[in-house]
Amino acid sequence: METVIEVRDARREYVSRSGVWKREKRVVKAVDGISFEVRRGEIFGLLGQNGAGKTTTIKMLTTLLAPTGGSCRVLGCDTFGEEKRIRPRINFIFGGEMGVYRRLSARDNLRYFSNLYLLPRGEQEKRIERILGLVDLAERADDLAETYSKGMIQRLQIARGLINDPEILFMDEPTVGLDPVGARMLRDIIRRLKEEGRTVLLTTHNLAEVEELCDRLVIINKGKVIARGTPEEIKGGFDTLEDAYVKLIEGVSA
Repeated sequence: METVIEVRDARREYVSRSGVWKREKRVVKAVDGISFEVRRGEIFGLLGQNGAGKTTTIKMLTTLLAPTGGSCRVLGCDTFGEEKRIRPRINFIFGGEMGVYRRLSARDNLRYFSNLYLLPRGEQEKRIERILGLVDLAERADDLAETYSKGMIQRLQIARGLINDPEILFMDEPTVGLDPVGARMLRDIIRRLKEEGRTVLLTTHNLAEVEELCDRLVIINKGKVIARGTPEEIKGGFDTLEDAYVKLIEGVSA
């Protein structure tokens, strides 16, 4: 299968200053030499605890951060230096309730983002109707987003992320803060995206979500990859993925 994301020894360091007058400098390694590949049409997971480096990795892949070492390539292009070739072909969905305008309806939100992508007016309306149906918001399309539940807001964010018809959709903790029903609906939508042939890369620390959705994954701890493969391969001889995950983390920390 075609490789659409290629990460080779990627690193991202930050300089932290502390002490009197901020004179003490410390280098923080948020991502410390990770490598992996994502194939077209698969759901790929980045699993790890808070602070493991998941969000930093996804920001490098979406051209929001430049790696300080190694390389990140998306759709055959370098994420640092060829950003303009990548951005029209991808989109990024945040966890939580950021990314949409709450004083606008779902339909008007999508019209606004359609205009940012310079979509022709005739194509806009057809695409908006199709996407609203995909995320189960057609019946509430003309209600203000401020009247929506958290789950509906998150589904609207997915709709916003699909407006440019991206080949790859990046999701950072997409079900964070949702109740079980909302999270289930969101996972159903992610599966539908795969059925459409889209590639989805999601970050999460939800093990049940990984087992249910991901074709393959990498586990990141303290900026390093500590395991990779399918959920079954990583689970190995353990009864659950959670047991295998805890053992891996404990082994690294020992």
